[in-house]
Amino acid sequence: MDYHPYKAAVNRFFSRHVGGDRRPTFFDIDTAYPALNAITRHYPAIRAEFETVLRRGVPLPAYHELDSGQKAISAVVNPDKKWNVFMLKVFGYEPAQARALCPETCRALDGIPNMLEAFFSILEPGKSVPLHEGPYLGYLRYHLGLRVPKDDPPKIIVNGQPHTWKEGEAVLFDDSWPHEVVNRSNELRAVLIVDVLRPMPWLPTLVNKIVTHGVARPLYGRKVAQRAEAMTPVIN
Repeated sequence: MDYHPYKAAVNRFFSRHVGGDRRPTFFDIDTAYPALNAITRHYPAIRAEFETVLRRGVPLPAYHELDSGQKAISAVVNPDKKWNVFMLKVFGYEPAQARALCPETCRALDGIPNMLEAFFSILEPGKSVPLHEGPYLGYLRYHLGLRVPKDDPPKIIVNGQPHTWKEGEAVLFDDSWPHEVVNRSNELRAVLIVDVLRPMPWLPTLVNKIVTHGVARPLYGRKVAQRAEAMTPVIN
């Protein structure tokens, strides 16, 4: 069954409630989603656990190996370089290795209301991400810089507006706008990504929860979590 016509209809419905083509690109976290500040405050522990994942040589799948829908942006540009992920939470599911290796990070994420998914996003040196749009208007995307090269630091350009990551600093943006990552650095770049339900009036919020919890959770969340568990075993 092709769900794209239904998703497009839902996006058009949401668009009327979030400003349409005039909707914001970047958001002030204190105003739009202050609960996310708790994640930013936990940066030292999150950074330490991320470094532990790398130091222990935990297998990190490419993004498109967990979500085949990401192949066009994960595997096509710079195919000799990888965009790897470590999945922490996905639509209510938590792969076993997440809490085993990153307990403080998971506890911080537990306190975020209406969270959809969270994962470490790791770009190998020189790995860029081509221009694309997020598929769904119902969420906002938070980035927390974990490792950002100091020489020629990579940047994300959302709706024509550039943002350069900084370690320990966060940004919140509308992932449904066209965006790309320009990365010419010769070091690894890593951020924590957290997707949360977009704040909207009660009716579109109700529709959003039906779509994300009633449709995406069983059809997408379970599958990605199972793949993550299979591809990223716990290393004792």
